[in-house]
Amino acid sequence: MKTKVWILLLVVLCVSTTEAGNKQEEAACAEVKEKIRNIQSKMRAGYTRAQGEKYEQRLRELRAKRYKLCR
Repeated sequence: MKTKVWILLLVVLCVSTTEAGNKQEEAACAEVKEKIRNIQSKMRAGYTRAQGEKYEQRLRELRAKRYKLCR
């Protein structure tokens, strides 16, 4: 009987941990997407060559991060 209780407890803990992890991943994904949108908005407003290079570098980094997080 004790074994069944422990197994049930472990299953419940694993499920709740997985759900919490998914919510964190979704939040991180949304944050990265928002940062990408902000940079794209700034780029539409116009920028200097130096700013453009910074924006493009940051977009590359964020897109790589989005690729890892948002699946």
